[in-house]
Amino acid sequence: MKMTSSYFAISPTSPYERGYFVYPSQLFANIAASANNNESLNTDLAAIFGAIESSANGYPSERDIKGLFADFDTTSNRLGNTVKDKNLRLAAVLKGVSGLDFGDFEGSHIDLFGDAYEFLISNYAANAGKSGGEFFTPQHVSRLIAQLAMHQQTSVNKIYDPACGSGSLLLQAKKHFDAHIIEDGFYGQEINHTTYNLARMNMFLHNINYDKFNMQLGNTLTDPHFADDKPFDAIVSNPPYSVNWIGSDDPTLINDDRFAPAGVLAPKSKADFAFVLHCLSYLSSKGRAAIVCFPGIFYRGGAEAKIRKYLVDNNYVETVIALAPNLFFGTTIAVTILVLSKRKLDNAIQFIDASGLFKKETNTNTLTDDHIAEIMGVFDRKENIAHFARSVLFEEIAANDYNLSVSSYVEAEDTREITDITALNAELKTTVAKIDRLRAEIDAIVAEIEGEAS
Repeated sequence: MKMTSSYFAISPTSPYERGYFVYPSQLFANIAASANNNESLNTDLAAIFGAIESSANGYPSERDIKGLFADFDTTSNRLGNTVKDKNLRLAAVLKGVSGLDFGDFEGSHIDLFGDAYEFLISNYAANAGKSGGEFFTPQHVSRLIAQLAMHQQTSVNKIYDPACGSGSLLLQAKKHFDAHIIEDGFYGQEINHTTYNLARMNMFLHNINYDKFNMQLGNTLTDPHFADDKPFDAIVSNPPYSVNWIGSDDPTLINDDRFAPAGVLAPKSKADFAFVLHCLSYLSSKGRAAIVCFPGIFYRGGAEAKIRKYLVDNNYVETVIALAPNLFFGTTIAVTILVLSKRKLDNAIQFIDASGLFKKETNTNTLTDDHIAEIMGVFDRKENIAHFARSVLFEEIAANDYNLSVSSYVEAEDTREITDITALNAELKTTVAKIDRLRAEIDAIVAEIEGEAS
């Protein structure tokens, strides 16, 4: 089935269904059909985007739609120096999309458009260097994080990402679990305006209605949203690694109920633990948070050591998982996943060394479904496996200055070849005997030659 107008059509008589509507003349199929002959295509598209946003004015969806297309500039010179050039490029895009087979969207779980959108984001991230990783977490890692956060929860009230980027982590939770398990929807905050719009579009394109998601723009650490919506049963996050924040330069932050319990703020040049404490504050008593972290925070001293002590002393750390290097866009470092829980039944912390689980790709490594299943199996059973996983009691961690680095507790396997010393000595004796015999034979030959010469 080719894309038809029904994919985008929202009836003007039922604006509450999706929170916006599109007039018949503005439906994708009608615009694409006349694209090649439309001399005002670029301005028509700009008007359509404006009309879609305006259609939500006065309705509950207004906030979720407003500014959604702010970063779409169909009149930009980047599309071409002349109107004709711009229209040619825009028409080519429309024709390309119209030729895609989207299947029976209403009657199946096919989500080609939403997944294609996410595919384009991931490809941009892969080729954008360090900046690309700022708003997109690879799907294979997202699957692991979503499963960790929602493990053994038959239902969650809502799921939250305090640094949501394009929303890929939240969407993995939707893909992995039946829709009904997430009762009250998807929540996220993003500091970058363009990426914030990407997250909202990603929700719409993955068939999540405006009343089932809440995306907010702003700095999570200094201007947090959703205080009235917490606590959350599931939190997933891949916050920026070791970024600067205002920290101790704002004396009021030490009294913030997110940071005050730890008694210290994360360093101004390393905000990692500020995000961790924020997540912990928003986490419900039954929930889990799975957070991708820079590995240095698990062994460095100073304020970070004091925060680790607070987390361990209060039994909030369930598992620490070391991943393989080069799994993320824009960085080759081997990151670590921190799993927080407020419902632990013992005071042990599980450490998993998954650094050897990866599939080598052209530019990056990936986690396969088998790798994820192996990690989740050990996470669930909390079993000890030599060189892979170990549960460590509080006393040992406290005695180790609250170091939470996986390598401090899970011994790496020695892959060097084992040498049999007894066999080696016997071989050496045999070799030495051969050398002595050869020397004697050479000496005899030399003596014979010298005798003949005299």
